[in-house]
Amino acid sequence: MDERLTSDRVANVEGATPFQLLYEFYRRSGYERRRHEPGVLDFTFGDPHDQPSAAYVEILREALIPQHELWFAYNFGDAGAIAAATESLRRHVGIPFENEDVHLTTGGFAAISTALKIVGDVGDEVVYSLPPWFLYEGLVREAGLVPVKVPIDRTTFDLDLDAITEAITPRTRIVIVNSPNNPTGRIYPVETLERLGALLDAASERNGRRIFLISDEAYNRIVFDGTRFRSPVEFYAWSFLAYSYGKTLLSPGERMGYLAVPPTMPDRELLRNAIEAIQITGGWLFPNASMQYALPQLETLEFDLPLFQRKRDVMVAALRDIGYRVTVPEGTFYLFPESPIGDDAAFAAALDREGVLVLPGRMFETPGFFRICLTATMETIEASLPRFATAFRAVDPSISA
Repeated sequence: MDERLTSDRVANVEGATPFQLLYEFYRRSGYERRRHEPGVLDFTFGDPHDQPSAAYVEILREALIPQHELWFAYNFGDAGAIAAATESLRRHVGIPFENEDVHLTTGGFAAISTALKIVGDVGDEVVYSLPPWFLYEGLVREAGLVPVKVPIDRTTFDLDLDAITEAITPRTRIVIVNSPNNPTGRIYPVETLERLGALLDAASERNGRRIFLISDEAYNRIVFDGTRFRSPVEFYAWSFLAYSYGKTLLSPGERMGYLAVPPTMPDRELLRNAIEAIQITGGWLFPNASMQYALPQLETLEFDLPLFQRKRDVMVAALRDIGYRVTVPEGTFYLFPESPIGDDAAFAAALDREGVLVLPGRMFETPGFFRICLTATMETIEASLPRFATAFRAVDPSISA
């Protein structure tokens, strides 16, 4: 008799290496206790470290006040919320999306999961680059699909298009691209995106089956130095755009995002019912009604780009002065420096001994680096710099700051 209590699907998801490492770190390493200890400086996850703004709290409070008897009823997508999201999306990416193209979801997680399931069949392959957002593999496996991982250029953090081409097989159905990238902060340039679109068209023709692109754009509004963000969706018709409000509003626990289908997608009208079908059967993957009512006003709130650019500049300059090798991110609120020793987990432990918490590169399947999250306060950043220097010297006495 098979005495297992869980399904093959659960085993498949739990077997994902990044999921195991994340779970081990978050639940078993003592991190949950450690992050709250006095004097410990936390640069791990994109959680807010400043109090939410009064305007944000007031918008949510007002959205909870019922205006009619169906205020908290099932809501597939409030018309005002969708209109606000669509107008904002058009403005930020310069693509003429229609209201019917934008499907509100419970954050970027649900947007990506929905896209995977509406075009992927069990056993299909999903190609994405390392370092990835560490939950891609879990989402891919949960959908019954097969993750196929390719490296990036570790010097420029750009996509390795030759590696993507080599990874595509007749079973390839989806390619995921994340720009601006978590954790590297890289914004992929137009030339790269044009070549990516061309190679996906060529591979689709060769396979006799369309390959879809999922563009994960959770950070497409967090772009520095006046850089113009160009969406991968702009360069390949068969694309989906996944967005999360949790990043720009610094509220990842308030789940709201969307999956958008660009007007260039052939027969996109056929996908509208499919998207809603997956959202319903996936566990009602629509934002809570109150979050939808709040969205038009939430869209008026501005992410403090100058503050986060200043955080980036202070941290990059200080780390470089110490001796770290770190690329200046073009977007997001992360840094991805090289570890001064080959064992990034050992170096993260050295930082931990100094009271600084970071994520080692192995959690992003990219050993030799570590991630710093700049949602920490400016005071925390400034307090951390002597500790980063001490840890740098401690791992190897021959290294001088």
